[in-house]
Amino acid sequence: MNKFYFKINLNKFGELKQKAESEKRTFRISAISYAAIFFIATIIVILLSSNLSAKIKNRSKLLNSIRDEIKTYKVSGEFLSSKDLVRLANISSERIFWTKKLVALSEKTTDKIAITHFSFKNNKLSLFGITRLDKDLKEFDLIDDFITELNNDKQINFDFPEIQFVKSSKDKEKDVEILRFQIDCISKSYTKKGGRK
Repeated sequence: MNKFYFKINLNKFGELKQKAESEKRTFRISAISYAAIFFIATIIVILLSSNLSAKIKNRSKLLNSIRDEIKTYKVSGEFLSSKDLVRLANISSERIFWTKKLVALSEKTTDKIAITHFSFKNNKLSLFGITRLDKDLKEFDLIDDFITELNNDKQINFDFPEIQFVKSSKDKEKDVEILRFQIDCISKSYTKKGGRK
């Protein structure tokens, strides 16, 4: 006679309960994770949106200020024409750097010559000086040598390619005979504008 055995699992309820709790825990963790990701994503979107809106505001402010500036130019008539631009370019290219020129001038001025004053008008640098008259030297030799020295100096000659003797006069100071003279250093721009050559 065959015997039948039945296996009865008395812990089935306990296993079902554990499985249900495990599923609840997994669901809870998943829900919290999704909520956290959604919260972080929302914050990032808000930050990006506020940053973008700030940039848009700044751009619109800049655009408005440019428009206002254009309006003022329209009202005042201060548009730059092509002639104005050419004039600005000429000013930029024709400017003279005086510090180096004055240093070069002081280096070329010997002990026998004194520059009393100078002026710059109409693109001409006029040098006014005095020299003591020496019986052993001709009156204009010293001035000619001075003009030659100035012409040979690259720093001076670059902006003043033509240097001319203008006038001289004899004078006496404290029983000493002196020669007063004027030399004109003519700039490139003076020659370009149809000045004397």
